[in-house]
Amino acid sequence: MFGVSVETKAYQPFELFGALELALQESDPIKKCEQTKQIYTCIASAELSSPSNIQPCRTPGYPSELVLVAPRQLKRRGLQSQTGRNIFMHAIAHIEFNAINLALDAAYRFRDMPTEFTQDWLSVAADEARHFLLLRSYLNNHDCDYGDYPAHNGLWEMAESTANDVIARMALVPRVLEARGLDVTPKMIERLEAVNDLDASERLKVIYTDEIGHVLIGSKWFNYACGARSLDPQSTFFAAIDQHLHGEIKGPFNIKARLQAGFSQIEMQRLESACNHTTPKHSTK
Repeated sequence: MFGVSVETKAYQPFELFGALELALQESDPIKKCEQTKQIYTCIASAELSSPSNIQPCRTPGYPSELVLVAPRQLKRRGLQSQTGRNIFMHAIAHIEFNAINLALDAAYRFRDMPTEFTQDWLSVAADEARHFLLLRSYLNNHDCDYGDYPAHNGLWEMAESTANDVIARMALVPRVLEARGLDVTPKMIERLEAVNDLDASERLKVIYTDEIGHVLIGSKWFNYACGARSLDPQSTFFAAIDQHLHGEIKGPFNIKARLQAGFSQIEMQRLESACNHTTPKHSTK
């Protein structure tokens, strides 16, 4: 799909995790997408053991031309011009590129989880690769490419801070950061349609639908990991938000989509309450 060819190969567990490490460290976006799709295709129905003699790599590969900056250094432009839409779609492409790395890292790092966990996160990685290529083709259609504009690395920073705990990772990456996409993407689609860029809006609709399933996978494994440690999922989720985000959570929330993605009504009530009682420490304007 989208020009990615897949060669069938059977991976032994040691080879699988070696291949995952290579995919994580690959800096060429197209090669990373090809490797991700190949790995997922090959292990989709395999039973895997979990060797521990490969250390998780600390930093994934990024294109050499991509400049990473602090969020406040990023330019913000309206969507009325094609340049503004290119910057906007480039930012989303960067999120999807990071999402490939996040999903690969989950499959690579947490080896004491069941085989189905590895398979689930490799399926997410394959979807994120497809999303990235979908966005990159939009950029290419408008004389732009991934790496042409600066980007920030907040998603991967959260991956690093949750590297040693699968519960924290499942709570905060899919169920906070990625779930935020469920809240904001419908408005993004509306804004693109308002400037008559239906090509961009249709691509975001594809991504939005798939992301509900990705957050649901995060909810599934968060609940599983809590159960394995006899922890209450709800209190554990909000404790993770307190510890890593200092209790700060952004709203408003897309309640319908979040319920589809595995959040409970009680969780949504607590999230809305936490959001309403959060006072921003400073303004970024």
